[in-house]
Amino acid sequence: MVKPFVVFGSETWVAAEMDMKKASTWDRKILRIQGPLLEQGIWRIRTNQELRELYKDPDTVAHINKKRLDWTGHVVRLNQ
Repeated sequence: MVKPFVVFGSETWVAAEMDMKKASTWDRKILRIQGPLLEQGIWRIRTNQELRELYKDPDTVAHINKKRLDWTGHVVRLNQ
């Protein structure tokens, strides 16, 4: 529900590497809201891979890159 708000207009952003790192970090922090796991009486934090498998959704950086490619295709077709 929050992701569309965060990536709004990302098609036209200048994608600096630092911005993409911040987006990736934000993505993992939001996913960790799910909380730790209790396994055999011991609490542990979920790994990034476990979070990706749980949500089955591309990370924010991949989503931004896809939107930028879609926008580029739109602009190319517009000029034809």
